[in-house]
Amino acid sequence: MNFRLMLSILAAKTAIVLCRLMHTGGTSFPGKIALKIYPDLLKAIAVNFKIIAVTGTNGKTTTTRVIGQVLKENNIIYISNKSGANLLNGIATSLIEAVNIMGKSKVSTALLEIDEAAFSKVTEHFEPDVIVVTNFFRDQLDRYGEVYTTLNNVIKGISKAPGSTLVLNADDSLCASIGRKVNNRVIYYGFSPDSWNNENYTVNNDALFCIFCKTRYNYENHIYGHLGSFSCPECGYGRPASAITCLEVTELTSSYTRIKLDIDGYTSDAKINLPGIYNIYNCLAGAACGFALGLPVENSLKALSSFECGFGRMESIITEGKTIKVILVKNPTGFSQVLDYLLSENNPMQLAFLINDNAADGRDISWLWDVDFEKLGKINDKIITAFVSGIRGADMAVRLKYAGFDTNKIIMTDNYNQLLDRALASTPEGSTVYILPTYTAMLEIRSILKRKFNLKEFWE
Repeated sequence: MNFRLMLSILAAKTAIVLCRLMHTGGTSFPGKIALKIYPDLLKAIAVNFKIIAVTGTNGKTTTTRVIGQVLKENNIIYISNKSGANLLNGIATSLIEAVNIMGKSKVSTALLEIDEAAFSKVTEHFEPDVIVVTNFFRDQLDRYGEVYTTLNNVIKGISKAPGSTLVLNADDSLCASIGRKVNNRVIYYGFSPDSWNNENYTVNNDALFCIFCKTRYNYENHIYGHLGSFSCPECGYGRPASAITCLEVTELTSSYTRIKLDIDGYTSDAKINLPGIYNIYNCLAGAACGFALGLPVENSLKALSSFECGFGRMESIITEGKTIKVILVKNPTGFSQVLDYLLSENNPMQLAFLINDNAADGRDISWLWDVDFEKLGKINDKIITAFVSGIRGADMAVRLKYAGFDTNKIIMTDNYNQLLDRALASTPEGSTVYILPTYTAMLEIRSILKRKFNLKEFWE
């Protein structure tokens, strides 16, 4: 009987209860306590679970929720770090919640979102059965460094998990390169070359040159950023064949998407319960994970049309005939994709940009100048007001001004409650208030929305 294991679990469970009573979440601190008492805690309890890990720069939370819905459609009970606490301490907390004092659990599957910077450290403690990698983009340079640093960190983590099945993005030259560098079983997902082409593509510097020989890539088509059907004219490295493939985007609206999907030769029309090209990737990754687990294709297709958004990721709130949508923004590529989504909106809209530079957001907010805010000019007539707030709200206002945005529509405020009241008051019935916050701003505004509209806690 391992008394240190029992003591660590008991201490953590006590901390979870106390934190929840104080409404502080208790998503990371209890795990930190447990690992202090017993550093081998995760090694001891992870053996009781089949573990699915999701990592990468953009789309981790949504992809994790899609996979969760796939599991539900197959009647697989699972535990997950739904709060988004995806560092080592948060993962420890999630697993501790699911086990008894002896470290045993009635649930045998764990679905874990893992921060890409922490991934290598996490795999020192356990080997996932499946590792889903979404993509690699430049993100928080002061924390992650350049994109190749993040890629190498994930490869280092995978090297400690030789038995894991990998689910990789075939359209991302960085992500797909992992399949060439390891001996794991690999399943690729992506868009077929003739399924979609971004005619407004602009040069993206995240991965212009071949990762193996440094020659500039050729592209048969572009999806966004550096994603697309790439090929190196010098060494021959190119997009690998994908087992899960979007063959055609048949309908793209502001609330859902329809595609023609091929899953290892099984072709079907699929409805995705989210808008945006970038969310197609998240759903392809979820379907690919289901394929990796050997689950029925029909259930994966059903999951794509029925899953619900996580907090801050297209989370919608309806009030008095008006909609509030909260969409996390954290790096240039992701933010630009959200702006592309806004271009599909047909009704008048309010925008609220909530920009912080706390440690969890990244101290360096110069990345705002890499976001293509100029495209907002295409829908200037539909934008009622652009509220700017947060610690770096003034920087956001300046960026909008230099993007040519109508400064008469920009309103600066430091009070989120007043922002919400003013935005809703001037929003016509049937229209939407889009709130675009960085991570810590999302937690702040989500707390206010929870109180106003009786929402679930973010960890639920």
